Amino acid sequence: MDQTVHERIRRDITDNDVVLYMKGTPVFPQCGFSAAVVQVLSHIGVKFKGIDVLVDPALRQGIKEFTNWPTIPQLYVKGEFVGGCDIVRDMFESGELVPFFKEKGVEVPENV
Repeated sequence: MDQTVHERIRRDITDNDVVLYMKGTPVFPQCGFSAAVVQVLSHIGVKFKGIDVLVDPALRQGIKEFTNWPTIPQLYVKGEFVGGCDIVRDMFESGELVPFFKEKGVEVPENV
């Protein structure tokens, strides 16, 4: 395990309330799963930092080791791993996602 990568991940998820490790960028997602999570977060209006794992193979592998979660995208809220595309989509569809963000102290626009 690469400690430098893990330190970088820890810093990213500590310095930002909502972080999405994804393939591509929020503007140009490079996979359908990443695009789906970006779409959900954008729909509810939550500000998030998108981090492209494709530009750094060490980060792409490191994030999987950090969470022991084999797939990307990975969503973190207030330093806590939430899950990947299926979990985020399920939480959104069941109406749990907005209350979850609010409970964590993440600002969600009222029009949602």
